[in-house]
Amino acid sequence: MLSKTSALAFVVAITAGASHAEGELNLYSSRHYDTDERLYSDFTDATGITINRIEGNADELIARMDAEGANSPVDVFLTVDTVRITRAKELGLLQSIESDVLEAAIPAYLQDADNQWFAFSQRARILFYDKADVPNPPQTYQDLANPEYAGQVCIRSSSNVYTQNIVAALTAHLGEEAAGEWAKGVVANFARDPQGGDTDQLRGIVSGECDIAMSNTYYFARALRKDVSNLSDSIDTIGWVFPNQDDIGAHMNISGGGVAKNAPNKENAIKFLEYLASEQAQKYFSAGNDEYPAVPGIGLAPSVAALGIFRPDAIALSDIAGNIGAAQRILAEAGWK
Repeated sequence: MLSKTSALAFVVAITAGASHAEGELNLYSSRHYDTDERLYSDFTDATGITINRIEGNADELIARMDAEGANSPVDVFLTVDTVRITRAKELGLLQSIESDVLEAAIPAYLQDADNQWFAFSQRARILFYDKADVPNPPQTYQDLANPEYAGQVCIRSSSNVYTQNIVAALTAHLGEEAAGEWAKGVVANFARDPQGGDTDQLRGIVSGECDIAMSNTYYFARALRKDVSNLSDSIDTIGWVFPNQDDIGAHMNISGGGVAKNAPNKENAIKFLEYLASEQAQKYFSAGNDEYPAVPGIGLAPSVAALGIFRPDAIALSDIAGNIGAAQRILAEAGWK
């Protein structure tokens, strides 16, 4: 599987004729995990439906779908955050579908109110810390703004969708004014200007550049399961906290998908989404990519289970999506680079 950096370079036989052929599914996906190959091959083995893929950056895929219009061959759009899947809906690129299978499997707060998209896996966005240097780690997201943590916090940039999502969630919970004050406090506690991905924030703890970091759980769980350079060897020095366990719960990011507005293979598209909600696929999201299933009651991979039981934030994803604009304003006003 190609990485995000190979955006749109990988095209598998999607032509006007092929896109209408029986037994096919045309997929645009910004998921970039080699382990997803198993999801696709298992679906094909079970249904006989061939998956043709274009993989790339979510924003580029959305722009492509928009430009293609009614002639777009895409049946299903998959992405890894609420921001992009919501943007696709707002641009009119998705359609509402009816599926008793999805309605029964996916909790209401993890699906679009108009049934235009559904979440299929989750990642908790939690706090990590240096066990030796932080005897009193933050227990809530709000604690990150406390002056006692000045010069200790490593976190993603304001342009990152994970950052925008957590700020949008806090805006929904606390109100825009309180969220704005929080953001300013976090900026004051930066150990360095925001840079790199989630793994880089964790590596910052190992290197001593920062003492506290925010990251999605699956980056840490992956380092527990297999060797991740400059992280796995020092994993025992890092502690973690699922924030806000006495109130709102830990923030969850999602990976989700929907059926394209002009899907030429709509029935196959719905079958694919229903497959992603199956027990087999849900288990593989955890075992193959260290994620949390979206369907309740599915067993976790050992690397994920090792992080422990926690209370997730059950805020409706539509409430997060509705506050993305406010979150972007808050980040800009706080000077969050």
